[in-house]
Amino acid sequence: MVDQDFEMQIKGFSLTTAEILYYMPDHPRLLQSYLWQEYDMAPRFPRLSKFLKFWTEHLDGTLSHVRVTNQVLLRPREFRVVNGEFLLS
Repeated sequence: MVDQDFEMQIKGFSLTTAEILYYMPDHPRLLQSYLWQEYDMAPRFPRLSKFLKFWTEHLDGTLSHVRVTNQVLLRPREFRVVNGEFLLS
């Protein structure tokens, strides 16, 4: 069975982290930080966009700003199928 994260990386997804700063609903002058991390497709980041849309429509904390970074852990060209096996004893 193939690991789902590995399969997503082969398809071009990369690990994306977003630091979301938002104003606390009960104390609108205070900023709170929230970290979001998921495999997403750069540069459009559809999963992050969907999450931020949900946030603005359903949560009370008004967004201040979002800082995004992503890291390609495995590129398709770095992966190749090899026919063989080495056993160490």
